[in-house]
Amino acid sequence: MSPTESSPRWNLSDLERAAEGAVRPDVWAYIQGGSGDERTLRENVGAFRRRALLPRTLTGAGTLDLGTRFLGTEVAVPFFVAPTAYQREIHPDGEAAVARACAARGVLAAYSTLSSLSLEQIASAAPGGARWFQLYPQADPSVSRSLVERAASAGYSAIVVTVDVPVLGSRDRQSRLGFAMDGPVPIGNGPAVRQPARALDRDGDRYRVPAPGRVNLDFLGDVGSWGGLPVLVKGILRADEARAAVEHGAAGVVVSNHGGRQLDGAAATLDALSVIVDAIGERADVFLDGGVRRGSDIAVALALGATGVGLGRPILWSLALGGEGGVGQYLDLLRSELANTLAQLGCPSVAALDRSFLAERGGSGSE
Repeated sequence: MSPTESSPRWNLSDLERAAEGAVRPDVWAYIQGGSGDERTLRENVGAFRRRALLPRTLTGAGTLDLGTRFLGTEVAVPFFVAPTAYQREIHPDGEAAVARACAARGVLAAYSTLSSLSLEQIASAAPGGARWFQLYPQADPSVSRSLVERAASAGYSAIVVTVDVPVLGSRDRQSRLGFAMDGPVPIGNGPAVRQPARALDRDGDRYRVPAPGRVNLDFLGDVGSWGGLPVLVKGILRADEARAAVEHGAAGVVVSNHGGRQLDGAAATLDALSVIVDAIGERADVFLDGGVRRGSDIAVALALGATGVGLGRPILWSLALGGEGGVGQYLDLLRSELANTLAQLGCPSVAALDRSFLAERGGSGSE
């Protein structure tokens, strides 16, 4: 199957399987691959399977409200598109297709420093769309500052600073299939932009983290001052670091392990969520990505206290299958499935979801 502009007909269970035939094998390895033995990649999905939902059947819930607020701004749904790189390797329209599909549905999307199109081209593709810009800190601070200022000028409403890539993880599957990020993959944001380092610097018997990977708390304040936009910190798995980020000006965090692509053996994001919500949830927004596949997964994350959830691989699958139409169909299906989940739970709104709707698999009902 090759990418097509017509909307394919699949359901959410079919999506991953159908997408595999729509891209080159090396690109599929890039989309799907994690680091090392891919334990964390599997655990991201498995963590959702360990939670059971507890419906309330006597509430008589009628109208269902999927709306919520991200960083104080109203949004139509409690999910957003997580930043992923090189989208024109997956479909010729790349990020422009995603931007148009999201804007037509009121879905916020975050776009990568390593996007195939420039951040300005993405904004022009869907001028009315809600969008965030994801920043990989650059070795030259002036390049980071330029990216942030460009994003502010182009109508992006927040900066998402990725902090979990001191160097790229050992992405064995991707390496075996030959998708080389230091090869000819184009970056839309200009020749000054550098990808994360592929390996540690070596000095005799010692190793050193390269300059782009060394991110400290002071940098967060710099980013906020450059563009005047709220800052989210992406790649947090610890409560102490979440607190420190907020104390240094972050408006929120994204609980993330980079989709299982960095440290193999890192905690699943859903397993890390509750302690971070308990640490900062009254002061800042707490988002989650990694392992979200169905509307019921979104409900689980929100019940544990997430402000919203990011969608990574499923967006790329749907982009591969149908460009703008494929992404649009996926977003429509996911929204419908989330509404169905709320109806089944007897819960009138995403704001009303809380931990009383959850149990561990095999656990007893809430009293």
